[in-house]
Amino acid sequence: MLSLLDRLVVRPPDPARVGWLRDWTYAHRGLHSAGVPENSLAGFALAVERGLGVECDIQRSRDGQAMLVHDWELDRLTGVRGPLSAHSAEELAQIAFLDSEHKLARLDDLLALVQGKVPILIEVKSRRGYDVKRSCRAVARTLEQYAGPHAVMSFDPRVCIWFAKHSPQTVRGLVMREDEVGMTQKAWQRHLALWLARPEFIAYHVVALPNPMVASLRARGMPVLTWTVDSPERREQGAAHADALIAEGEGLA
Repeated sequence: MLSLLDRLVVRPPDPARVGWLRDWTYAHRGLHSAGVPENSLAGFALAVERGLGVECDIQRSRDGQAMLVHDWELDRLTGVRGPLSAHSAEELAQIAFLDSEHKLARLDDLLALVQGKVPILIEVKSRRGYDVKRSCRAVARTLEQYAGPHAVMSFDPRVCIWFAKHSPQTVRGLVMREDEVGMTQKAWQRHLALWLARPEFIAYHVVALPNPMVASLRARGMPVLTWTVDSPERREQGAAHADALIAEGEGLA
């Protein structure tokens, strides 16, 4: 019954819009390693040099700018404590990553660096009670003049809904996981998220593959990306059940 509803509610995407997603391996948060922080311009530059697509995370600054940071708090990544949202974009741009000279950057800094050389996957972070529409607007504003291949994605179906309505030219995807960390642990939750989002691609947690829903969507023409591929074993698993890998460390060939 759920798979039948998938077919009725979620149409296969236009191959001309989404086909490029399958052609790349994406560096998860950039090509980061010791001395090269995740989501840093240095890590993204290394990915571009290696011919990898890049995957980045977006948090929103106090003044509504799209920042290249994964965490809600600054503690893990920098010497500053507290929420990222307490700082303006200009203030954040002066904060360095721990044990590094590299500083936090904006999405527009990444676009200027990449210049269409490789595709960009932009994950918009969200959580319960968060006004994710403001983040969507910040990302859309930044992308207005960008012509290189790019797509937005999120665990939050509201991101797909917003971009479908306000920025339909932007390719949009739904990120999902099944473990205790995610909000789609049960099958009905996964299908409901899919029906709400109506994405053009999905990015699925590699440890949960294979998955009947994913296999069915893939067979109908929806690109399936998978994350985080961080070992040769995960790379083999992802390659067998998805179209493209979001990888880091030993998961990169």
